[in-house]
Amino acid sequence: MAYSVNISIEAPIENQIQEITYDGQEIYQNPLSMSESLAKLAQKIDFAKTTIEDIKKENGEQSEKGEEDPLLKDPVNYQSSLWPWDTVRNKLRSALTEVCVLADVLSIAKEKRYLVLDPVQQEPVETKPIVQVYARKKALFGAASVLLNGADRLRNTQNEMTRNRTTPDFHIELLRLRQNWRLKKVSNSIIGDLSYRTAGSKYAQTGLFEVTKAEDESQSAGSPPPSPGAATPAKPSSALRVTVPSELQGVGYIEVLCQKDQEDLCSATINTLGPSPTTANPDVHWQQKLEAAQNVLFCKELFNQLAKEAVQLQAPIPHMVVGNQILATFLPGIQLIIGLCHSAVSDKKPAAAPPQKSEHDHVLEHSLHQLLREVHHKNTHHPFPHPSSGPIGPSKRRCLAGPMAADKHELTEITKSQTLLEQIIQQAQHFFMRRRTEYVLDTMAKEVKDPLIVSHWNALNSPMQSCVKINIMTHGYDAILRTSLVVQVGEKSLKCVCRDGRVMHMSYEPQELRDLIFCQIYQHQINAVHCLAKCMGWQFLSNSSHLGLGAVEPLGNASSCIFASPIGDRMIAVRCEPQTGVQVSIAHSPRKDFFPGQLVKERKWENLGGSFKEVRWDKMEGKNFLNKMELLMSSLTSSHDVLQLSYHISHKTPVW
Repeated sequence: MAYSVNISIEAPIENQIQEITYDGQEIYQNPLSMSESLAKLAQKIDFAKTTIEDIKKENGEQSEKGEEDPLLKDPVNYQSSLWPWDTVRNKLRSALTEVCVLADVLSIAKEKRYLVLDPVQQEPVETKPIVQVYARKKALFGAASVLLNGADRLRNTQNEMTRNRTTPDFHIELLRLRQNWRLKKVSNSIIGDLSYRTAGSKYAQTGLFEVTKAEDESQSAGSPPPSPGAATPAKPSSALRVTVPSELQGVGYIEVLCQKDQEDLCSATINTLGPSPTTANPDVHWQQKLEAAQNVLFCKELFNQLAKEAVQLQAPIPHMVVGNQILATFLPGIQLIIGLCHSAVSDKKPAAAPPQKSEHDHVLEHSLHQLLREVHHKNTHHPFPHPSSGPIGPSKRRCLAGPMAADKHELTEITKSQTLLEQIIQQAQHFFMRRRTEYVLDTMAKEVKDPLIVSHWNALNSPMQSCVKINIMTHGYDAILRTSLVVQVGEKSLKCVCRDGRVMHMSYEPQELRDLIFCQIYQHQINAVHCLAKCMGWQFLSNSSHLGLGAVEPLGNASSCIFASPIGDRMIAVRCEPQTGVQVSIAHSPRKDFFPGQLVKERKWENLGGSFKEVRWDKMEGKNFLNKMELLMSSLTSSHDVLQLSYHISHKTPVW
């Protein structure tokens, strides 16, 4: 017994698999759209089936009976029920028939064997010769008048150019303008571009200007003729008239100022042109007008970049951007002020030129002016190798970071880059440190007369580091000894390299440099006396750079040395203190105050040196310290001048 079971068959939800990748991922084919489905069904039509019997045979519905089906009486209904595309097929067949007939007609007409297609001749039009002559004369007269008017204008222009050679030709001027500036044709006008986008600029300010022909207003058709007594208007100096936007007119410059307690320490002005003429004046040459407008655009772009960086940077003392000024504190109590000055022009009042102050540093100005130029150059000149087309990839150091096994610290150092504002602050710090060092050295050179302090600044320095060589020497004795030290001036610190190889680091306080130079001065005096004693034949007994005897010095340590005469009967003790100065004492042997007694009867004890007596150094003759020491050693060596020298000893009593 058979049971009937209803089975529902549904189309699968998944689409057909198009491709299976190597990793096992299946890529499905997208479902057909309605238009694609219609096209697929239309491809199944077979236009070769022309009879109903063929359709019935295909569908397996051929009737075995000879009776005629009532549906066959209405073939349209029958065909539409069996074949939905039958109406479309009939229309296409009729269209194909008409096209075939038309093709046959054209082929017959082309061969001209059976059918000739000649145009039907129209009736001739009655012509009048006189009317044609007058029409031709009128047309020739109009063409001749146009040619004559053009020739007159060319002749007048040529005569005017011959009479007035001051105004150059319009096309020649336009050619010169095109050689120096970027121009393009927009509708019926010429537009130029002043921006630095071709140099790598990303500033959004447009620098478009318009170029027109400068017409002589006095010869315009609407103006009345000038009176005989009136002055003739000035003729334009150029055949071009350049119109720049109002926001780029005038004089623009960036002023950088270092202040300490409302006192100006140094200043610099960024202005590529200096004092420029009024750009609103139409008689100004187009080259000067465009250069002034591009200078304003350059200053605005630089200040906009600095203002963005001032807001983004995180400093111990936050930077402030107020209006057209940027305030930054780079040292305690010292502020850096960067201001954008743009003086617009008017018809009555011309633009003011940037001020020229006495304390103006041209090196700082040049360094600040080059910052934005370097950014533009880096944006367009990438280091090789780089692709000829396509985006620029990482730098060469970053590409080699993987094979070279760079650590996190090295990768961080690679990605670090200084902004424009940071470079300006560093340059201002170095400039201020250099000015402080110069002031300390000049002040000490004036205060200290003995020995001499000579400073030699290197002519070639970097914007962040300078170097000065300091020579300490005595006048007339520079061949004996010359103490040299090199001071490297950085951004916030000083580095001193002495002659003996010692390296000392100092902060931005000027007192530390002052203390160091004072210590070097008195060490120079001790070393110079040592060299002088060798030349004089005296014996060097002892030397101490850090003497522990006496009062504690507030600055540095006291130095001392002791010398003996060639025969050993005289001794000189020299003590140099940074606070007190130089003290010289002498002693002689044998002692004059030795008296033998019952306890000490041997005379050998009288050869011991006596007590030191201080010399009145301010009463000694001589130009400087070494000259006085030379005279003192000579006097103590000669027995003839011993009594004369004794009057210069303290208490004014003879000591031997």
